[in-house]
Formats: sequence, structure tokens, C-alpha cells
Amino acid sequence: MAPIPGSGLAKGLAVTLRTMTKKSVTAQYPDAQPDLPPRTRGVIGLFEENCTVCMLCARECPDWCIYIDSHKETVPAATPGGRERSRNVLDRFAIDFSLCMYCGICIEVCPFDALFWSPEFEYAETDIRDLTHERDKLREWMWTVPAPPALDPGAEEPKELATARKTADKLAAQQAPPVTEPHADEQARAAERPTRPHGDSKQQTDQPTPQTDQQKPQTDQPKPGQEGRE
Repeated sequence: MAPIPGSGLAKGLAVTLRTMTKKSVTAQYPDAQPDLPPRTRGVIGLFEENCTVCMLCARECPDWCIYIDSHKETVPAATPGGRERSRNVLDRFAIDFSLCMYCGICIEVCPFDALFWSPEFEYAETDIRDLTHERDKLREWMWTVPAPPALDPGAEEPKELATARKTADKLAAQQAPPVTEPHADEQARAAERPTRPHGDSKQQTDQPTPQTDQQKPQTDQPKPGQEGRE
């Protein structure tokens, strides 16, 4: 079926008319901050404690906009007779956001979860040289990273959370006061009670106990009608 001449123009005018009848809403930025989705690619935050200076992010960056400097330190042996170890210490971690194209490769290849996306986007500068942010600024952006989405109800708990929970439970058990058994407390209380001398206990046993009406011996009383028969 051949298209009707002018149908495309009519559809376009219909869209224009629908848009004209809607109420326009202006976002009052910067007084009102926009509600961004949690996976917004704003800036990259650095969690410095997880960084091992493996240089994977700098090597995989297609723009070569990540600059890392480090030095090695010798760690003494943990046990006597053990061997000393060397570890890398981070001196500088900077990202040049004038070159960054926000591909996210550095975040994906990081094996220790030291880089995260932050929805922060207000980092404009008047000088392009000021767009190279050092690790202190990247550290501040780390606290704007949203929490990860919740797992499915049937999903397995991450190993990191299970390990952290076991460590926390072990520390709590070590810091908790020792719990004494109930029978041990009773024995301790019994040992603290003063004991009575043997003479007092003998006097108490020699004294006759008063008899109540229920404990008094009952005498044989004649039943009614026996006196007349005798």
C-alpha cells in the first residue's frame, strides 16, 4: 500500500501539538539538584586502602590520563626467623579529567575494588590544568559513591561480607566478659554463707517441737450409744 502523501508531515505536526499542550517544567539548578540514577558516570572516586599499586588501571587506560607514583618499603618478619617482605606504598594517584573519556575501563580492570563511579558532576574549572585531580580530591569523591544495589533474595552472600562478619563476631567474643555457669554461682554463694556452731544446731534438735492440733494424738472417745449399752 502506497503511503498517503503528507502523512509524515501530519505525524510531525501531531507530536508538536501534543508537546505544546503540556506544561513545561524548568529545573531550578543549582538551587535544586537533579535526581540522577545510581549508575551515573560523573567522576571516579579512589578508595586508597584497597590500592596495591598494581598499575593495571594506568596500563589499560586508552587515554593515559592516570598518573601513579609509588615506592617500596620493607616489612619486617611477622615471626622470629621469618623472611622480610617488600610492599608498594602509594605516593601519588591522579586523574586528568580533561583527557578522560569516561569509558570505565580502569574501574572494570581493578582487581581490588579501589576505583568507583561517583555521580558527582560539579567539578568545572576555569583552567584546564586544574582538571588534574590528585588522590585527596579523589578520596573526597569516594564518599559520594552510592551504595551497591541489593542482591537477589536467593543469591549467595559475598565472600567479603562473610569474612568480615566472622572477624567481627570473633572480636566481639574476645571482648565480651566471661559468662559463669549458674551452679558455680550457687556454690560460691553457699561458701560465703556463715556456718552455725554445732552446739546451736544440737540445741535446736533437742528442743521439742510444738505440736499443732492436727499433730496431737487423738484419744479413743466412745461412740455415741456405747455408754448406754455398757
